[in-house]
Amino acid sequence: MEQLITFIRQLIRISDDELSLFLNNCQTKTFQRNEALSEPGKQPNELFFINSGLLRVIVTDQTGVNHTVYFAMENQFIADYSAFILKHPSLYTIQAIEQTEVVLIPRSAIEWGYQHLKEGDKLGRLIAEFYFIYHDNYIKNQYSRTPKERYENISEVFPNIHNRVPQHMIASYLGITSVHLSRLKKQLLKT
Repeated sequence: MEQLITFIRQLIRISDDELSLFLNNCQTKTFQRNEALSEPGKQPNELFFINSGLLRVIVTDQTGVNHTVYFAMENQFIADYSAFILKHPSLYTIQAIEQTEVVLIPRSAIEWGYQHLKEGDKLGRLIAEFYFIYHDNYIKNQYSRTPKERYENISEVFPNIHNRVPQHMIASYLGITSVHLSRLKKQLLKT
């Protein structure tokens, strides 16, 4: 849990006692490649902090096609936040792309943190702001940039992604086909 502790201490002032009490209900868990951390139709009751590994968030359309809407890497929080906050069933699948170790933070720990940590509200706000900014940038990129520009930008958003994720998942995240991605890569090699 050292990574989570370091991350929290970078965001807020927190005493050792507060931190210990907050982390009492959290646990470290490892998910294997292709294992789902969260599935559609189930109400999420925890957030995940990624110690190591890589996850993707998938939404399945009406025809059964999976679309990658997000990747999450080390030192990030991930969940279907809207469903978590609203206590609704999730729309997303969160899947491990490689063996992934997370700190599972249950709703009870988060609610305790809001009530008892001096800067618990600030911690929640900062995490929510990060999530909002990511999604806002994702929407802007999808609609204001060309597929080539989105491809060129992906390594800035997700460092080393090309060595960790199959190309079809990258294509799905970019909103293009694998064939189109191959063409883009060939064009970029020529320039």
